[in-house]
Amino acid sequence: MNIARSFNNWRKYRQTVNELDRMTNRELRDLGIDRADINRVARQAANF
Repeated sequence: MNIARSFNNWRKYRQTVNELDRMTNRELRDLGIDRADINRVARQAANF
């Protein structure tokens, strides 16, 4: 994997974590996500 792709994946991961972290527990629950699952969901979104 090249450096640019790695950096873009990392940015996507951080953006996803930040967006999910700003949500309330109720909003996360509506999406079927537990607060403890945020990092896992973000890794999947960033193709890690």
